[in-house]
Amino acid sequence: KNSAKAMEKELVTCSLQEKEKTPISRSQIFQIPQRKDLETKVIVVLGKAGMGKSILVQKICQDWSNGEFSQFEFVFWFDCKQISLPEKRYSLKELLLEFFVKPQEGSKEIFEYILQNPAKVLLVFDGFEGLHDHENFPRCSARQPEKDLCSIKELLSGLIQKKILNGCTLLFTTRPKDKPYQYVSKVDKTIEIVGFSPEQRELYITKYFEGLPYCDSALKLIKECEYLFSHCYSPVMCRFLCFLCETVLEMGEKSLPSTLTAVFLKFLQQKIILMQTDVATTQNQESLATLARIAWCLGEKHQSAMKSDLLPSKEVKEFALKYGFFLPFAFPRHSDSEEDEFGSTFSDFVIQNFLCALHLLLAEELKNKSLTKYLSFPSKKKKPYNWLDLMPRFLAGLMFLQDDPYFCSLSNEDAKQSTKKQKTLLKYIRRLQINQLCPERLLELLRCVYETQSNYLLQHVALRLKPDLSFLGIVLPPPDVHVLHSILKRSRKEFSLDLRSSDIDMQGLKALVSLRNVVSFRASLSDTVRLWKSLERTKDYELLKASTEKFVLDPFKAKTMKDIGDLSDLVEMQEKMMNCLQDASGCTSCEIPAIRNLRKLEFALGPACGLQGLLKLVKILAAFPSLQHLDLDALSENGIGDEGAKSLSEVFPTLTSLETLNLSQNKITDLGAENLATALPSLSSLKTLSLYNNNICDFGAENLAKVLPAMTSLRVLDVQYNKITGVGAQQLTDSLRKCPHIKNLVMWNPTIPYGVLEHLQQLDSRISV
Repeated sequence: KNSAKAMEKELVTCSLQEKEKTPISRSQIFQIPQRKDLETKVIVVLGKAGMGKSILVQKICQDWSNGEFSQFEFVFWFDCKQISLPEKRYSLKELLLEFFVKPQEGSKEIFEYILQNPAKVLLVFDGFEGLHDHENFPRCSARQPEKDLCSIKELLSGLIQKKILNGCTLLFTTRPKDKPYQYVSKVDKTIEIVGFSPEQRELYITKYFEGLPYCDSALKLIKECEYLFSHCYSPVMCRFLCFLCETVLEMGEKSLPSTLTAVFLKFLQQKIILMQTDVATTQNQESLATLARIAWCLGEKHQSAMKSDLLPSKEVKEFALKYGFFLPFAFPRHSDSEEDEFGSTFSDFVIQNFLCALHLLLAEELKNKSLTKYLSFPSKKKKPYNWLDLMPRFLAGLMFLQDDPYFCSLSNEDAKQSTKKQKTLLKYIRRLQINQLCPERLLELLRCVYETQSNYLLQHVALRLKPDLSFLGIVLPPPDVHVLHSILKRSRKEFSLDLRSSDIDMQGLKALVSLRNVVSFRASLSDTVRLWKSLERTKDYELLKASTEKFVLDPFKAKTMKDIGDLSDLVEMQEKMMNCLQDASGCTSCEIPAIRNLRKLEFALGPACGLQGLLKLVKILAAFPSLQHLDLDALSENGIGDEGAKSLSEVFPTLTSLETLNLSQNKITDLGAENLATALPSLSSLKTLSLYNNNICDFGAENLAKVLPAMTSLRVLDVQYNKITGVGAQQLTDSLRKCPHIKNLVMWNPTIPYGVLEHLQQLDSRISV
């Protein structure tokens, strides 16, 4: 089990500039190129609750103690839940040498050494979301922040503002929704911990049950419940499910609960019953209800820890510690004469979320109608409980567990009261305008409805989904994909899905694409190509053909070199993949419909990669026979220059469908204009050409003027903001007389005298100024 818990997961580092993800090893975490050693370095580790951020931090500390990360002589690790109590104040010395570790001797000398050698110090703040609420961090106002007593927020501000230990390394772990960027002026590196792949889930479960007689049975039992197995992508959930599965098999049962709510209710039941003593059951139930109220009170304040002496009774404290709901910790003492002071923190975020939902149902002061306000899918005006993100689905699930004997014993409600709460939720969801919910709130609704396992609710929601579902930029972990798949499957509607930038895994993408009523989908090119290659390997040619027909690419915007590379991979594999389909089905088509149907392509790589990206793009442009709009204008200016213009002009004869070509703001000079002019007549369908804001002079204008009569399809030419003088303007005007097909020539240039341009406009009204 220990080896399973410590199993190494893949780390992903995110380049904030291009937003591309690259796997890294633990040893690379602190490698920050082109960074001055004398400045404080800030590293942020992102990961959903339960993804293993704390385990990673522990492993870093263990590796350091074994000689790795030798650039640090001191490593301090703080659990933010334990240091976040607002009434507690620390000096830097107390925080480092009292709270974390207390040297037996030489504290003063050690602290002085730390102050003089900040570059050798690593400070880890685990669970940054536990440190901030709705207030901003205060500025560190202490005159001597190293020695004066400050709140933990003030100390952190001093570290971030480089007033304290300037030159140290700060490592924050936090949830993706609680990024500390608003408090930290510059983050040097962002790392994301992703969950287990299906293969890693199986490996974890196998290692957990290694050596036990029912090892194979356990894996089979968990995998049979696809929804629960999808939750095993989270290491914490995987451990919970393994514990529950172990208990179920030992009791001779042959099935697991079907929802997350039922799993945790059973987990709660087994945890208490297995350790039940002669203490009256009623006392345990009362303690559980009190603990649930404490979980809610802390959760509303975005906290999970409290001073132990604030617990309402000794019985509640003993109950919480005995059954593992609480973990104890000690606060540092300001002096040796002070008494030891202890705190308690919830052992797990899932347990706190579940207890919060339990409190809302058990609390007699809450009426049925008020329960729905704690769900996260109402209008945007209402505050969602993002910090307690699992609580809404637990709340909905518990409302529909009225037949569970254990829950009934906890709630002391009769069936009539439970039915009332169900009817309240049913009425509330019936009144929702489901087709108008934003993607995040729609997903929360789907999660909650799935937890109820109410056939009526599931069908009601499925029938009211809008046909075009966009999850663009919304992370879709495996459990969300499973819920979405099961609800879409119930509907008779046809759906189009946008799954770009959703981090959906290959199994999830395959499941959604294989649905008959999903008639089209968009996803990242790399994910789609990876899926198709997998289907090709497994010889699933039927789904391969169906998924290629459903895939939509138009319009496509390339923003990074990876986008160009992915597009090249798509074109490269087209012939090979279609050959496989021909061999399998006798199909004569050798085109991917998405490639054939691409009509608009935007190119926005910026000046750093603009030319390099274009030179790669022109090699594949001929593969898009229906391309009508090629836009190379970007806010950051691609700057393809004359070399890019020449390279692009060489493929003009293949772009027979191109109607709009935008080459604005690309630093093209007369040389580039000359190369373009030579090839422009081959664009037989071109209607609009924009060369706005380049560096074209009269020689370039002369070359453009020569070919205008041959460009019979052209309707609009824009050469504004170049360096054309009255001479070039006159040449363009003379050519315009031979071009009755052109409707508009936009050529205001600061180098053309206004009187000249006005005169030319009087000669031909098609000239715009």
